[in-house]
Amino acid sequence: MPAVTVEDASALPRIVAPPPGARDRPIRSISEATRGFEGEGFPVRRAFAGVPLSELDPFVHLDQMGEVNYAPGEPKGTPWHPHRGFETVTYMMDGVIQHADSTGGGGVIRDGATQWMTAGKGILHIETPPDDVVAAGGWFHGLQLWVNLPRSKKWVDPRYQDLAADHVALGTTPAADTLLRVIAGEVGGLRGPGATHTPMAMVHATLSPGARAVIPWPPSFNCLVYVLGGAGLVGAERVPVATGNLTVFGPGDVFTVEAAPHQDTRTGGLELLFLGGQPIREPVAWYGPFVMNTKAEIQQAFEDFRAGRLGTVPTHTQAPTDEVAERTGSPLD
Repeated sequence: MPAVTVEDASALPRIVAPPPGARDRPIRSISEATRGFEGEGFPVRRAFAGVPLSELDPFVHLDQMGEVNYAPGEPKGTPWHPHRGFETVTYMMDGVIQHADSTGGGGVIRDGATQWMTAGKGILHIETPPDDVVAAGGWFHGLQLWVNLPRSKKWVDPRYQDLAADHVALGTTPAADTLLRVIAGEVGGLRGPGATHTPMAMVHATLSPGARAVIPWPPSFNCLVYVLGGAGLVGAERVPVATGNLTVFGPGDVFTVEAAPHQDTRTGGLELLFLGGQPIREPVAWYGPFVMNTKAEIQQAFEDFRAGRLGTVPTHTQAPTDEVAERTGSPLD
């Protein structure tokens, strides 16, 4: 099952219906995620592939991890690696992953929980499946979103928010045929638990087959809808989309999504991610695990990493200790 589920959505709070005359956001583009592998070899879809950063702002990168059913011994994670200048949001819909970092912190993310890590001025971390999960195998499905930090926040101390699955705000549409899990921000009167440096919203939605939802969205936010699984239609234009498609909407007050009458997902519904935020509108220099404002700051980040100024691997950790300085990402312009 994906994250938190409910048997009867009609018992949940309903989002506020859009007022008459609300402007439907037009479709700006629809793209398809590329497939690849991350870390020690787990499969990902790179949801933002080919989309200009200006249309994603304040977001930088989104990996859909899985969905995959591992055989015993197959689950994989990442080796130790650094981050600076942005936030990672790891949301697990199925399966378990554990985290450790250079500050000595750590934790476990499982079945609907979210870990929000503000890398800020720099940190080393690792994400691996627990030993019992490696031994048993099983379903693995999650997301990792990278949220940019404004220039004024790139040097803050690292921090964490561990958002338990039962803290996510649950709601539905007026027709009660859509489950909304609000992780951060406010949607139609529902507010999620995530505290963000940049105003934004993140929602995992499940639409019943044939359901249609008109979602109010802050006019100052950009608006992205990614299909985690299933098939449906987007926009007032009713353009078909399927697993791995990202829709970028233009300006307006609401956006429209609709589930096809038949779904081939494990849940039986159309699984969507809604994302939006207040654009930062600052220069972006991004290479591998660092997101800064200038090339000089990227070069400094690599120098600081090699000098150990982003932290060191704790001696007590049982996780692999191969540090990785460079990872896939957008090259510098």
